[in-house]
Amino acid sequence: MEQEPVGARRRLGTELRRLRGNAGMKLEDVARALACSTSKVSRLENGKGVPRVADVDALLHLYGGVADVEADMLRRLVTQSRTRGWWEPFTEGLRTDRYALPAPGRYAAVESDAVGTDAFDLSVLHGLLQTAGYTRAVLRARLPGHEAWEIDQLVHLRRRRQEWLTATPPLRFRSVIDEAVLARVTGGPDVMAEQLDRLIELSRLPNVILLVLPFSAGVQRAHTGRFAVLQIPDELGSDVVHTEGHAGESFLDSPKDLETYRRVLADVRADALEPEASRRLIASYRDRHRAAVDDTA
Repeated sequence: MEQEPVGARRRLGTELRRLRGNAGMKLEDVARALACSTSKVSRLENGKGVPRVADVDALLHLYGGVADVEADMLRRLVTQSRTRGWWEPFTEGLRTDRYALPAPGRYAAVESDAVGTDAFDLSVLHGLLQTAGYTRAVLRARLPGHEAWEIDQLVHLRRRRQEWLTATPPLRFRSVIDEAVLARVTGGPDVMAEQLDRLIELSRLPNVILLVLPFSAGVQRAHTGRFAVLQIPDELGSDVVHTEGHAGESFLDSPKDLETYRRVLADVRADALEPEASRRLIASYRDRHRAAVDDTA
């Protein structure tokens, strides 16, 4: 990978600026608390200053409420400030959205450390499962104010992430998909037919398990919202839960949070169809969407 300090410094600065905003502090407040100049704080936030672990630790202590997994990620950014993250070319210049797109590369950065992911998909499929057409439809719905080139960049980012499924060694991936995701016409019946063909193909990979939660299973605790549990090697930090909702995304890593979401996953898996039955149901929805395409041809 190309060696370049600017990308990591800029991303670190963005995260520090976000944390300061969450803490409700001005540059002057931070400088006064740390007995330094506002210029130093500003340069760190703009990606122009050379960060030190001590500086970042002092800021994290001042802002408070930062999860261990996020603090570890920021410290790694300091030590990796001469390494360009692979995701940065895809997120450069993208406008953020507080609720729908708070930090375009953050999930990709955490996912890069993971060896396994367990997900529950309630409204749309997990990004690692999506075709380009499906991804584009989802992003256009979630980011109506973004330009076409921004959507294109995010589509490319998602396709690049999908390479983890066939890497050596591959990411272990398990997902429980609510039946509503298969029925919902995301992007049109032609997009859905292609997407469900892709699901069937991915479900046959040895490192991928896809289960469908049928309508007959009724309401589950998992229906509170979509989430994913990422398994992180011990040397890189703790496992982490990623959630998404109208208030934005969250990364949770406390033992209690992890235990809760793992229990929810176990419950929903117990009521899901087995892999082969899931493939048959996916195929039946694919055929319905394909028939709808034929009817309009």
